[in-house]
Amino acid sequence: NPYAGLVNHLRAAWLSGKTRPIEYRVAQLEALGRFLDEKKEDILEATALDMGKPSFEAYFTEILLCKNEINGTLNNLSHWMKDEHVDKNLVTQLDSAFIRKDPYGVVLIIAPWNYPIHLSLAPLIGAIAAGNCAIVKLSEVAKNTERLMAEALPSYLDNDCFAVVTAGVQETTRLLENKFDYIFYTGTPSVGRIVMAAAAKHLTPVTLELGGKNPCYVSDTCDVQNVARRVAWGRFFNAGQTCIAPDYVLCSVEMQEKLLPALHKVITDFYGPNPQESPDFSRIMGDKHFQRVQTLLRSGRVVIGGQTDEEERYIAPTVLVDLQPSDPIMQEEIFGPILPIVIVANVDEAIDFINSRERPLVVYAFSSDDKVVNQVLERTSSGGFCGNDTLMHVTLTSLPFGGIG
Repeated sequence: NPYAGLVNHLRAAWLSGKTRPIEYRVAQLEALGRFLDEKKEDILEATALDMGKPSFEAYFTEILLCKNEINGTLNNLSHWMKDEHVDKNLVTQLDSAFIRKDPYGVVLIIAPWNYPIHLSLAPLIGAIAAGNCAIVKLSEVAKNTERLMAEALPSYLDNDCFAVVTAGVQETTRLLENKFDYIFYTGTPSVGRIVMAAAAKHLTPVTLELGGKNPCYVSDTCDVQNVARRVAWGRFFNAGQTCIAPDYVLCSVEMQEKLLPALHKVITDFYGPNPQESPDFSRIMGDKHFQRVQTLLRSGRVVIGGQTDEEERYIAPTVLVDLQPSDPIMQEEIFGPILPIVIVANVDEAIDFINSRERPLVVYAFSSDDKVVNQVLERTSSGGFCGNDTLMHVTLTSLPFGGIG
């Protein structure tokens, strides 16, 4: 196996105990921080070349969120590493009983292309903090960011304990044949199944962050302008290529009639009369993804946007209506700048619709009535929940992140 030597080298380093002292972990985390500071302009340039990512979006998601994660980890690391002493019974009063947070060993991180820096470094920060060695497999789709990370990151980290791998599908399949002690994968459910099957051969624990179709219920009682701004921002940020983006809106016919002109105004406010000329709107990553998202435009009826440019991989911020639950766009995660609106009579029907489908990564609910928001929270099941806003829950390092299978 072409990666066996690398995995064995990292395992030998881990078994030596090198990664365990807090001083070592802190030094590696601080080195990651320096990478983000010193390579800031290179990161902004690479993400712009890969998918036309606006500099504000790139700085906020790829650099600032990672720096917050590093700072939060450094502030809490000594506390997290302490043994947790537990209650004892009568016969063990003179003994020590405690829970120790032990590193797994050699960790494999497989990162996606939509936030190629953040979604490779955030799991790496956790792996370093916990005292593991790690291999980071970057996305081959985001070619410029992959090149930057592969060339620059190793000069900041201890190469005996941390490695960056560039690999396509075939090479990654060979990489997964090796025994790892933990695998962290972010991407699609179809590849997640392959990763999980490979991990099962070695009984390796996994974290699979797979996205999904995140519903957004909008009640009849709400500030329509506010809802339009927050839903449009969450949906069209990074051209919709965000795993926690609101995937579709559930609302009544009456609310749809109010929401459509508000969304039209907000999209113009955000991106101008022609979003293709806006410096604040991303492009679709790669031709294959462009074709897939473009095909989804055939569902329902376009009421806002709908324009495409294959050469630029541009798809305009789009809103669809007159949809059926069986339409293709309602069968898969959109992962593009399209917002379908599905009609429901009331909050009960919205909840039934949400619960009839796979449990999402996040549920959104908008209402001026807290009881309605809490009703959606209480009666649905999802990895995260956000009331009267979108995306913002992920900015809190104090909240865990993920789905529930």
